[in-house]
Amino acid sequence: MENEMRALILNQVAKVKLVYISQVKASERILIRCSEDSHNIFRTLWDEGRIGLVEEFKVLFLNQANKVIGLFEVSTGGVTGTVADPRIILAAALEVLACSLILAHNHPSGNLKPSRSDEDLTRKIGLAAGLHDIKVLDHLILNDEGFFSFADQGLM
Repeated sequence: MENEMRALILNQVAKVKLVYISQVKASERILIRCSEDSHNIFRTLWDEGRIGLVEEFKVLFLNQANKVIGLFEVSTGGVTGTVADPRIILAAALEVLACSLILAHNHPSGNLKPSRSDEDLTRKIGLAAGLHDIKVLDHLILNDEGFFSFADQGLM
């Protein structure tokens, strides 16, 4: 009976594995010191042909030394918005064992002023991340000419 029960359990309980494989050596990771550093990374990795076309939401994950672990492309929406689900962002942050993160999205309209929903989402992700000892360092809004930093404006 004991062997039958063991076999039954082994066949009915999925195994969960955490795996993180980076192609970048720790010594070669980019250090983030300020909003300009993170803006340069986002700008380089953003498809310039889409920045004024559709709204996208992306996240940089950082380790304890503020070095970039990776970029996560959360969502692509339409001209006036996109969905950034905090659960998906946090699941990815936990998977790579991020210590902090930097949020970014673009405004195809060109307006760099954060909307009320931008502020609410930033606060919501910050609260949720904080429960897991993950810091939200900044939230950038980009357009084809520049960027707005929540941290630089004292909104973090």
